[in-house]
Amino acid sequence: MKKVVLAFSGGLDTSFCCIYLSRDLGLEVHSVIVNTGGFSEEELVAVEKRAYELGVKSHTTIDETEDYYKDTIKYLIFGNVLKNATYPLSVSAERVCQATAIANYCKKIGAECVAHGSTGAGNDQVRFDMIFQTLIPGIEIITPIRDLKLSREAEIDYLNSHGVEYSAEKAKYSINKGLWGTSVGGAETLTSNQYLPESAWPTPITSTEPQQVTIDFEKGEPVALNGNRIGAVRVIQELQALAQPYGIGRDIHVGDTIIGIKGRVGFEAAGPLIIIKAHHTLEKHTLTKWQLSWKDQLSAFYGNYMHEGQMHDPVMRDMEAFLQSAQETVSGRVFVELHPHRFIILGIESEHDLMSNKFGSYGEMNEGYTGDDVKGFSKIFGNQTIIWHKVNGKG
Repeated sequence: MKKVVLAFSGGLDTSFCCIYLSRDLGLEVHSVIVNTGGFSEEELVAVEKRAYELGVKSHTTIDETEDYYKDTIKYLIFGNVLKNATYPLSVSAERVCQATAIANYCKKIGAECVAHGSTGAGNDQVRFDMIFQTLIPGIEIITPIRDLKLSREAEIDYLNSHGVEYSAEKAKYSINKGLWGTSVGGAETLTSNQYLPESAWPTPITSTEPQQVTIDFEKGEPVALNGNRIGAVRVIQELQALAQPYGIGRDIHVGDTIIGIKGRVGFEAAGPLIIIKAHHTLEKHTLTKWQLSWKDQLSAFYGNYMHEGQMHDPVMRDMEAFLQSAQETVSGRVFVELHPHRFIILGIESEHDLMSNKFGSYGEMNEGYTGDDVKGFSKIFGNQTIIWHKVNGKG
């Protein structure tokens, strides 16, 4: 009997895959869940219990939270990456990490096949397929939901017919939670004009009183929250726990899928959005004009390429080296104020602040040069443009 490793979350699609792979295809199913910071211990235990109830031969939990931050999220922070100026790549980045971990597990147990529950409409099918083809070439990729073109209703009927109860209400919204945010998909996100109802958001709004927090960065990485040095992963998690109950970071992203169609997805990502905005503010104080300019250009490409699952292209390592180098002086404290549905960056403190009053103050004479210096500089700086206008009669 052939071994198949199934990327398993315990949701509708992967529950269907468990039954289909074993009962219809006669494969020995080894389910794997890759935790990227979105599951509690209790939830992981429940997922394992469900996997065995569905008849898997073995189930394994792989915790990739720290590596997910170190290999991926860190560079999204360095680059202030927001897809279409909106979305912090909550799921895109996570899928790359998960697919890589699953490919490595296939090699570990000597699996002949690997399976995932992606549909034929979204980005995940490409990310998983491409990474599997790169890291485990020759291993057969099986995608039942995509190949059978199944609706969620058809999946529920199939499971119920095999003695597995799954309610339509439970399957109404598809929720994916990870360290870098939570995505929410449902009937509303399949339209162009509807917003998700309050009941669809995983975190209810319970905080209303304004609250100030501080985030300390060292060389671009968030290392402390409210003065408590707890490391980047815990800063993200604890800031998320503080800010998400305000309803901060809720939005719907509209983007172009890898396969060329438009898609919408809801997300809540208070922690990531605050960290990116805080980090960007600190950078504007501590980096030069051209560092910021080149970072913006590289970061846009880096975010798009990651979104498309291309993390194993060596050009990504080249860009990461630039991003890392640019963070050398991005250290300091950022002051943030939380309010219902919004937050304010109040300001920063940093020994690398290029607004240092050693060089002058707004509204006062700069101590580094005189007014005559500026007059001469202005003539030289605009000299070629002045000549062009004179030669072409535009002056």
